Amino acid sequence: MPVYAYEGRTRTGAKKNGLIEAVSEAAATTALRAQQIMPSVVKARQKALLSRLRLPQSGPKIRDLVIFTRQFATMIDAGLPLVQCLDILAEQQPHKMFQAVLRQVKSDVEQGSTFADALRKHPRIYNDLYVNLVAAGEVGGILDTILNRLSVYLEKADALQRKVKGAMVYPVTVLVVALAVVVLLLVKVIPVFQKMFAEFNSALPGPTQMVINISEFMQAWIVYILIVLGASLFAFFQARKRSRLFRYRTDAVFLHMPIFGPLLRKVATARFSRTLGTMLSSGVPILDALDIVARTAGNLVVEEALLKTRAGISQGRTIAEPLAESKVFPSMVVQMVAVGEQTGAMDAMLQKIADFYDDEVDTAVDALTQLLEPLMIVFLGGTVGTILIAMYLPIFKIADAVK
Repeated sequence: MPVYAYEGRTRTGAKKNGLIEAVSEAAATTALRAQQIMPSVVKARQKALLSRLRLPQSGPKIRDLVIFTRQFATMIDAGLPLVQCLDILAEQQPHKMFQAVLRQVKSDVEQGSTFADALRKHPRIYNDLYVNLVAAGEVGGILDTILNRLSVYLEKADALQRKVKGAMVYPVTVLVVALAVVVLLLVKVIPVFQKMFAEFNSALPGPTQMVINISEFMQAWIVYILIVLGASLFAFFQARKRSRLFRYRTDAVFLHMPIFGPLLRKVATARFSRTLGTMLSSGVPILDALDIVARTAGNLVVEEALLKTRAGISQGRTIAEPLAESKVFPSMVVQMVAVGEQTGAMDAMLQKIADFYDDEVDTAVDALTQLLEPLMIVFLGGTVGTILIAMYLPIFKIADAVK
């Protein structure tokens, strides 16, 4: 975060100078006034080389945003003025970057900006969904209700994201540990046995010789293998970041994977239903809502399906028809959406779909964990056991010869 040097006077008239961190010069001035310092000079401080090399400060977590939204809704519902709410929440915010953003938002509101427009200037924290819902709440005079809905939505979205991360992280972690153990055995342990066997000048059993050959290969090429793996992962993520076509194709592959594909499809359905239901119940127009839902889908295949749905609605079609043609969402979801359209209770139907698929994600994650855990144990135990048996075969042969 930028650092600003300032000079000013306190309320008692005493001179004061120093440094302050803020997202902008205006935010620095606002923060100083909040500390009862009237600045006369505020200018950006030249950063040292080491400070320039520091990584940028990470933004607040979803949990921080949920707490802020809930507290803000409570204060608005209690009748506190908007600016006073922002001032109180900024003072008690422990995250420095978030605190500076809240002070900037407060300053913009004091200068006549709407709350939604002030939030829109900080897309790293407040996405389009958040800003548009706040704008709808301001126009309809139900800002406290909208903020409560937002906090519920954010909590459920955070819980869904943590479930998916847990489902992905566990098998990957176990697999990495298993591979690390196998590589350690091949690179460090097997050479000790190899030296011992070389002293007997006798032919080794086939399994033992195969393990030793693999060990020699790993010792000679392990560094290059790691470099190639690291470069491949880096190239993969860079390609997804820079090429939309590559990202679209990999997203399509992810949705059709044998084990993780159904889970990702359920997650996409739950996210789509929850987001669209929240926006419709808050009064956001259907076309604007679908545009925002598509951009926050997290998967280009799902995004394309939603954008085609939006285009179909603008041409006079129903929501269910283009959704069914995309074949991204389950037929049950399409039928429930059609019923919601016919009954005029689309938002309530979407919330029911989201709740159902949240439970489906829970079930899928539990099933995935129960399936992968024994598979990982069998893989690790079988691999290590095979290596150990191969190493002990010559010892048994030597013992028989001695007898």
